[in-house]
Amino acid sequence: MARRSVQPDTRQTQDDPRWAAVLARDPAADSQFVYAVRTTGVYCRPSSVSRLPRPENVVFFDTAEQAEAAGYRASKRATGDKTQLTEHYAALVEQACRQIASAEQPLGLNALADQAGMSPWHFHRVFKTVTGVTPKAWANEHRAHRIRARLGDGRTITEAMYDAGFNSNSRFYETSDQLLGMTPSDYRKGGGKDAIHFAIGECSLGSILVAQSPRGVCAILLGDDPEQLLIDLQDQFHAATLIGDDPDFARVIAQVVGFIEAPGVGLDLPLDLRGTAFQQRVWQALKDIPPGTTVSYAQIAHRIGAPKSFRAVAQACGANHLAVAIPCHRVVRSDGALSGYRWGVKRKRQLLERENQATSGNSLALEKT
Repeated sequence: MARRSVQPDTRQTQDDPRWAAVLARDPAADSQFVYAVRTTGVYCRPSSVSRLPRPENVVFFDTAEQAEAAGYRASKRATGDKTQLTEHYAALVEQACRQIASAEQPLGLNALADQAGMSPWHFHRVFKTVTGVTPKAWANEHRAHRIRARLGDGRTITEAMYDAGFNSNSRFYETSDQLLGMTPSDYRKGGGKDAIHFAIGECSLGSILVAQSPRGVCAILLGDDPEQLLIDLQDQFHAATLIGDDPDFARVIAQVVGFIEAPGVGLDLPLDLRGTAFQQRVWQALKDIPPGTTVSYAQIAHRIGAPKSFRAVAQACGANHLAVAIPCHRVVRSDGALSGYRWGVKRKRQLLERENQATSGNSLALEKT
């Protein structure tokens, strides 16, 4: 791509405060802009130790992407500084997270960006790249964590509300269902008003428990011991009303078992997903993996925009309570080896083999038609 022609203006460059940052080789400015040199066709970070160009040959860009779009390429020094810049961004985001966590009132995007020395747009992009979620989603999850902890400690709803930074009852109750998955009073009771229908059956993978709340299927558990599966459900919804032996619910477990035995039939059930914002991003990415294929934890991390969060991706897979519906069995190590699976590596292998067979069978059927 040809570089855009801009008329040199020495005075304009020298009067620009960004030029002073370049002269000072200020590392704090690395997150704010890059400068390009018309005569060499490269761009650098302000802290670069490269030989300083003549001011009339300098043009500024807010981001490296803008410089590259204008036809400039990264200097060798800029390429080598990427690791340092990544560490710098991570430190800024970590500091922002601490500020969010310690603030008595929610901090807006502009305030967080100003403290990080970035534009709001740039800070939002950097924060999402590092954490996998937006600043608002991270703040909401932190508030939800504080509310859950305070309600679990026996605090009153009013005490938990103010401690989490809400100063309005109406605002708190508007968002409580999204934050907690239920009303605050129900959460204090362990989901006491939730009627959870469940059934336990058998399939080729062993025992299976399927449970459904008013919002949708909230648990699909696999194991060897039916009693242990029921204990796991009780631990998950420790004060909910559990209803078993419901003839009308038998069709739901039959549908799940049918999907396990024949993955090609599909599974179209409403799901009640209860997890953090990051976990739900991972689970949604898992649902997008086609049957009969596998991806690595690192690939999922890239797909959700958090390439360095592959360990957190693995933890989100381990927190999945919906076997097969959220297909964490389709995630493998980067070398292709099967790694840990909540319900056992043997079951993971069986699920993948069945999906491969179903996919191969469908391909052969298409070839014959």
